[in-house]
Amino acid sequence: MSEFKALSLLESIIDRVSLKGYKQLTPIQKECIPAIINGNDLLGIAQTGTGKTAAFSLPIINNFGRNKIDIKAKSTRSLILTPTRELASQIMQNIDDYSAGLGLKTKVVYGGVGRQDQVDSIALGLDILVATPGRLLDLIETGDIHFKALEVFVLDEADTMLDMGFFKDVQSIISKLPKSRQTLLFSATMPAEIEILAEAILTDPTKVQITAQTVTIDLVNQSVYHLEKSNKVPLLFNILKNPDYEKVLIFCKTKYGADIIVKALEKASITASSLHSGKTQVVREEALKNFKDSNLKVLVATDVAARGIDVDNITLIINYNLPEDPRNYIHRIGRTARAGKSGMAISFAVENDIRQLNNIENSIGQVIPVVTEQPFHKEFSKAPKQVKKKVKKINRTRKTNK
Repeated sequence: MSEFKALSLLESIIDRVSLKGYKQLTPIQKECIPAIINGNDLLGIAQTGTGKTAAFSLPIINNFGRNKIDIKAKSTRSLILTPTRELASQIMQNIDDYSAGLGLKTKVVYGGVGRQDQVDSIALGLDILVATPGRLLDLIETGDIHFKALEVFVLDEADTMLDMGFFKDVQSIISKLPKSRQTLLFSATMPAEIEILAEAILTDPTKVQITAQTVTIDLVNQSVYHLEKSNKVPLLFNILKNPDYEKVLIFCKTKYGADIIVKALEKASITASSLHSGKTQVVREEALKNFKDSNLKVLVATDVAARGIDVDNITLIINYNLPEDPRNYIHRIGRTARAGKSGMAISFAVENDIRQLNNIENSIGQVIPVVTEQPFHKEFSKAPKQVKKKVKKINRTRKTNK
């Protein structure tokens, strides 16, 4: 029997999540949903891939479905603020799935597309608005939306907002919101700026923390391949020959690099497309849809564009370039370990990447195994002793806390 039945959710919502194949509550859903239904403010520390969207959207849908009101023009009962177009679109798609049949008015707004359709929808009044900061500020400045009737504010991926330079925009938006509201803040990490923000906007919050390491270590089979830079493309072809890898997501450092990889794959008759901020929104959405529908074997993405990728059954993640920020490693490999499923992640590392690799290993508290049985293996010098000692210390701490 579905664990969702034990919660105070409307039957229609339980039916919808059952149709999506949800049976067990993820840890964050188990702790967040009752607290949000009860009206508590909430601080959730968890990365994508933990069931976070359902954790905050199901109770909002439930409460609005039970308490319908006449919505005033140009207003919304809830605002979900998120950093990227893809993530905003993904959240909206899930909300529309969960709320089908309840008659709630919903809309997603972001830049890169025409604004008139967005303006027209907001003019009728909304129950749920999902938005990115830039377009929302534009709509505020032109008087196309106000927040006098706002009941719930969700700030999702707060640390990503900070990393992408949206923090001042977020603060400007928050200054326009009514002080009397329920506030839910989610962040994968808690840098000082986010801690200060949480203290300022949350009132006696319920705190839920789902550690990134749990997802990383327990569910993803990780490995690293040492090689020369010139052998990256040949190694990529060698890996993609494996028929078990039906849906592959490749991460690279730059937009230019993503396009170069796609051209190389297409020459080898491997269906592929790139996803990055240099593409129009229409092209990005088409690439993501084709990947979801398995019309593409490979999607090549940069970190910024990849924040909204929530695709079932990704069989392999390849870090063509290691991320500069170790936190992005967690976000990347979490694309393949969705909803409790296992996954596989391979990282390419040239000799100049060793320090970055050590930083990642420190962050996750694990030395990632090096695969030597591959045609392009190159021997590198060993990791510094202090790095290995730190990893061992993290592992001892984890065992003690279990």
